[in-house]
Parts: sequence; C-alpha cells; structure tokens
Amino acid sequence: MSTFRVALAQINTTVGDLDGNTDKIRRSLKQAKALGANLVAFPELTISGYPPEDLLFKPQFIKDNRECLASLVEDTGGITAVIGFVDADTDIYNAAALACNGRLAGVYHKMFLPNYGVFDEDRYFKAGSRCPVFDLGGVRVGINVCEDIWYAAGPIVVQADAGAQVIVNINASPYHAGKAAFREKFLATRAIDNSLYVCFVNLVGGQDELVFDGASVIFDPEGEPIARGRQFEEEMVVADLDLSFVMRHRLRHPLGRKQRLVWANGEPTATVVPVADAPKPTDRPPLSSRPVESLGPVAEVYQALITGTRDYVRKSGFKRVLIGMSGGIDSTVVAAVAADALGPESVVGVAMPSRYNASESLDDARAVAKNLGIEFHVVGIEPTFDAMLSTLSGMFEGTEPNVAEENVQARIRGNILMAFSNKFGWLVLTTGNKSEMAMGYATLYGDMAGGFSVIKDVPKTLVYELARYRNTVGDAPVIPERVLDKAPTAELRPNQKDEDSLPPYAVLDPILKAYVEEDRTYDQMLQMGFDEAQVQQVITAVDRNEYKRRQAPPGVKITPRAFGRDRRLPMVNRYRPF
Repeated sequence: MSTFRVALAQINTTVGDLDGNTDKIRRSLKQAKALGANLVAFPELTISGYPPEDLLFKPQFIKDNRECLASLVEDTGGITAVIGFVDADTDIYNAAALACNGRLAGVYHKMFLPNYGVFDEDRYFKAGSRCPVFDLGGVRVGINVCEDIWYAAGPIVVQADAGAQVIVNINASPYHAGKAAFREKFLATRAIDNSLYVCFVNLVGGQDELVFDGASVIFDPEGEPIARGRQFEEEMVVADLDLSFVMRHRLRHPLGRKQRLVWANGEPTATVVPVADAPKPTDRPPLSSRPVESLGPVAEVYQALITGTRDYVRKSGFKRVLIGMSGGIDSTVVAAVAADALGPESVVGVAMPSRYNASESLDDARAVAKNLGIEFHVVGIEPTFDAMLSTLSGMFEGTEPNVAEENVQARIRGNILMAFSNKFGWLVLTTGNKSEMAMGYATLYGDMAGGFSVIKDVPKTLVYELARYRNTVGDAPVIPERVLDKAPTAELRPNQKDEDSLPPYAVLDPILKAYVEEDRTYDQMLQMGFDEAQVQQVITAVDRNEYKRRQAPPGVKITPRAFGRDRRLPMVNRYRPF
C-alpha cells in the first residue's frame, strides 16, 4: 500500500459522559469511513473524557468505559481506529486501543505520566512498558499517548526501530497562549529524527478550568506539515500519507541507525503485531486542499475564553448567564465573551449603581449591552447600602470609614446577583482579572461571588488588548472608546482609582509574571529593573491572598501558569524572600 489515508477526529468530549462520548466517536467512525480513511484516531481518554480525576477511583466507572470500548470495536468494520480509554488489569492505565475490522487488535499503555502543572497522572495510572507496532497489511503503525512524544528518547524511537512508518499520537494537551506553535516545533523534530509520519490528534473544548485547542497536525518525514486542524473547532483532519517517502527519507538520512535509547529501567520492548484483516478501502473520494489560517496571539486567547466559557456553561446544564456590569473594562470584556460564546439571547447584564458611581459608568454599561444585544437591567443599591450602614452603625460608631464600608457595596451586589441566580437559574459570571486576583484586590462574597470566572487568568493589560481586538471583529466596534480610555476604578469611595492601592498595571503585570509564572527570585526581579518597594508589595500581596484565591470560582486557564491547578501554595505561609 503506497498511500495510507489517516483521519484525525478532533472532537469535544465531556468528562463522565460515557454514552455521549461513545455516540460522538461512533458518528466520527462513520464519517471517517465515508472519507475512505484507512485509519481514524481519537484523542486521549476519548471515552472517559479528560481529565477524569477521581472518577478513576470508581471501579464501576472503569468497567463502564471498557464496555463502551467493546461496543465501539464492533463498529470498526472496514476501518482501523485508535481510541483512548481507561484500561484495567492488575492496575489501571491511560490507554489507546487499536480496533480493526470489528476486533480489538491490541492496546498501548501510556509510558510517560505527567505529574506537573495541571497534570496529576501518577496519582491514578501505572506506566506502560511495551511499545507495540501494528502491521496493518504492510503498513507499520506505532501508537503512543500525549506525553510519550515529548521525549526525544521516548517510545517513538523504539517504534521507529521496529519499522514504524507512521506514529499516531493521541492527546489531551491543554491550551495556554502560544502552546500550539511550541508543540509543532518538537513534533516536526520527532518526524525528522525518526524519518516517519507523525499524526498528532488533540482534544478540543473546555473542561472545568482547562481548554483544549485542537490544532491537530500531521508532519511528514521532513518535518513539513501536510494537514492541520483549526484551533477550538471540532473537525476531521484527513491526509494521504505517501509511504514510499518514508523509505526514501531513511535511505538518505540514516540517523535512526545510530540512535539507541538509554532507559533507567531497561529499554521497553517493541513487538510487531500483525493485523492480517486490516481493511484497505479502495473507493474513496479525493481530498481537497484546506488551508488553515493561524490565529494571532490575542485572537487565540479570545477564542480560548469563548470555548472555555461556552463549554463550562453548556456542559453544566445552564441556559443563561448573569453579569454585573459596571461600565468598566473587565465586565465589558466578560459580557462580550459571554455573548460571543453563548449568543446574546443567553446573557443578562445588571448594573447596580451606588452614590459613588459616575453617571458615565451606567451610560457605558448600557451602551455595551445595547451594542452586544443582551438583556440589561438597572438595580440601584443605594437603599440597601443605607440600610446596611444603619445596621452596622452601632458597632462602627467612633471609627473612620474604610475598606469595610467599601466592601459592603460589593457584597450587596454579590447578594443581588446570587438572588437572581437562585430565582431564575442563571449562572453568575464573575469579572475579576488575574492582576486583581493576584493582589487580592477583590472582595470575598462580593465581586468574587459567582459560578465561573471568565478572565481569572487574564492580566489586566491583556484585558485591554482583548477589548481592542473585539472591536475589530464584526461590522462595528461594540466597546465604547471611553471604556478603553478611562482610568480603572472600583468606584467604592469618592474619586477612587485602582492606582491608589496598586502599582500601575503596566508596571504590575510584568512583576506578577516574573513572580507568579516564572518563579523569579527577589534579587532577580530587582536586577530586571523593578522598583524594590513595588516588588516587595507584590510578593507580600500575592502570598497573603492565597486564601482568597482558594475561594474563587474556577476560570479559563490561558497563561502557562494559572492560579489553582497550576500554582499551589500554602495558605498559611510566613516565608518572605526579603
């Protein structure tokens, strides 16, 4: 067989929805057959959804997922399929099944289990130790799972040494800004170093705080991409692989003859598994050229926020969302993302002005709602604020107004939003950004009250970039210039500005990146030119407010190191580096 047609099913699964995921796989099998594919590959842990976390401690869950696999194997007549699932023997494994012509031909167990960042696979799985290569009627295909291909001296070398011409790598690789381009660099390198085709299929969609961007890709032996999937969209990526190219490339580039693995526990075995009944479709439609345009860096983040918000809301069963709209940049961007993700008809905005809110703020909130086409209401909090001040006056007597009175307003607003949420079944989207969450510039049970935090991992300076980007989309800008130009303020006291309490965001965000995302030392940050007093302020505030972040709702991860799953610090922590 000189030409081998591969289909990568870039699909959006939901953790625990075994029946729904299985039905989606079954539909994709039919689609791949109609396209004349020899092989179709699905993402990592397709059946269970990724990451299943402590569902893996439930024996019934593992049993049910294996039964789903068995039902899918029956549907592989006329095609070969690689399907991610949870395997069980004396232990459990993150596994990939190869099913062919109605039977299970073999199973691969993931060897490299990530246990860093958002990953915790060592908690659940046992590592595999075998590298099967499947001979599909003369085409040798090696299968591995996600992290396995990140290592230059990983299973791919063993499989190439056993004659693999094609590597199918199934993934649930979470998104952060710029990751797709980084992934492609090392995938191209693996293809070149091992003189074979690398077929990388990735999950797409949102799951809790994680977003999977798809961007599946196939590289030829010279490291050239021959097919790509779009980011943040479900689709079938199909390519014809010229297998004679593999031999020609290996003859001209004999690097693989010299490579040997160095494994701490001995080299894994590579077994060639003949699959005598591998189907060979002959009647198949021609493939048309389908260029995929790369998203720009800001557009990519905006699409990630849309995907994460849409899937969290819809997969959780909510029909509408509710946003407290102040007329500021943060709530404006959250409203725009929500409207784009769910449709304007699914978004409700509520402005809750007090004595400290400028009339322009209400005007801006109303204008944004009108431009987006979302439902909008005004609920003034002044009577409630007066009542609260009266209630507290006895205990507060003889004290100067301070943050307590300010936060009463935020908590009144949180109460109103949650009351509407309870009454109408709407999910409240909070509007705090990463800069504020880092510094604790947020009110517990106030503006932090809600079910999902859309821009929780977005630094303030990037919030402005997202707003400007959104104004370039569509027929006309939706965010008024005044929202973009006015100084950030919480409007909880007269003439309040964020810079009264925080360094300017253009200064703050680089310090936060150095400390939170890059783990720079105190001395290194000073050597980078940051002001000593500001560095000390940032470090102190970030460490002191860990307890607040633990009580914040989940939100979309878009940076390499987000608070929560990525960055886990103790709440009680007396260490200071200065």
